[in-house]
Amino acid sequence: MNTECIHQYPRVLSIAGSDSGGGAGIQADLKTFAALGCFGMTAITALTAQNTCGVRAIHAVPPDMLRAQIDAVLEDIGADAVKVGMLHSPEIVRTVAQAIDRHQLGRVVFDPVMVATSGAKLIDDPAIAVLVAELFPRAALITPNLDEAALLVGRPLTSVHDMAQAAAELLARGARAVLLKGGHLAGDVVTDLLLQASGDPLWMDAPRIDTGNTHGTGCTLSSAIAAHLALGATLTQAVQQAREFVRQALKAGASVKTGQGEGPLNHGFAPLPMQLRDL
Repeated sequence: MNTECIHQYPRVLSIAGSDSGGGAGIQADLKTFAALGCFGMTAITALTAQNTCGVRAIHAVPPDMLRAQIDAVLEDIGADAVKVGMLHSPEIVRTVAQAIDRHQLGRVVFDPVMVATSGAKLIDDPAIAVLVAELFPRAALITPNLDEAALLVGRPLTSVHDMAQAAAELLARGARAVLLKGGHLAGDVVTDLLLQASGDPLWMDAPRIDTGNTHGTGCTLSSAIAAHLALGATLTQAVQQAREFVRQALKAGASVKTGQGEGPLNHGFAPLPMQLRDL
């Protein structure tokens, strides 16, 4: 056994569903962690049969198996940040909430994956109320898109005014910080809103990127935020740096054809070497 080890990688755990097509979910998270110089680990919540055209089937992982995956990773390797994605049932939501408490996890980024890029619904209705009650207070940040936020607040969101109201409502329902993604609004400019319990709203605008390859954008953004938190960034810095990573990955993948539908981003457009920190 090597007794001269003096470094440690920044460690990021993804608790999410598997995308057999490789563009979203666990697969996108691992690609993102690696591209940003972090060591990625996984606890799979569900297997999906999907490709660029849509989701064909979802197979749930039993809660006991999910709990075993999380405990095995954290009891041995540990984690500097956690990204939580697809949680399809109340039992799975509670399993993750209990693990956050059991392992005293602080830097948790929760992407409430409810609707796939293809429009497929990925969560049971009973899980939504449990998700809000159990995970909103435990996550440092939640990152819904407009469709997911609309499901959470129970009404359509069609303007930046709607975004501001919805983000405030999600804070009032227990979220500690909300990154509401406005990419589904019409127009040539994409507007995102970061709203924290303290401080002013941070509106972030950027020109829309002309690409049909957007599968896994939300997964990539949330995992990039978690990676930057593991690397030592503040929440605001992590959000801004992750948005830039996603934009560059979208640009780099715009001219590539992968499959017959919504293709993936180019996660490996400029990978960083694995980062090292002193033990």
